[in-house]
Amino acid sequence: MITLYTDAATNPKTKVSACGVLIIENNQQQQLKFSLPTGDNHESEFRAAIKGFEALIYQYMIPSEKTVRFYTDSQLLADSIQKRYAKHYQSLLDDLLGLQDQFAFVLTQWVPEKQNQGAHHLALQELHSQE
Repeated sequence: MITLYTDAATNPKTKVSACGVLIIENNQQQQLKFSLPTGDNHESEFRAAIKGFEALIYQYMIPSEKTVRFYTDSQLLADSIQKRYAKHYQSLLDDLLGLQDQFAFVLTQWVPEKQNQGAHHLALQELHSQE
């Protein structure tokens, strides 16, 4: 089983955004960080999840054999995945669901921010490197 944590950070003044991705499998940890297009924090959370699943697909040649436990501290993102609907972010959600559908099973779970510190710190590092 693969464990995936993602988080986004957005500067509210400049709308500059970044994300952190933490992948854990077999007690091995991979830390990734990416800049994101400018946008609001909710949009950036969707883009962070997309980056995380793109990284997994790139890493695993046959994702259909993998199960993913996905953690996010965005309640909107977790709820949207569960409902398969996002009023203002449907195109991003559709992209994300298309990526998730390539895996055998994806369990999405909301966690409090304090339980998502690894991805959170990576996102902040990348955000600060852009400013």
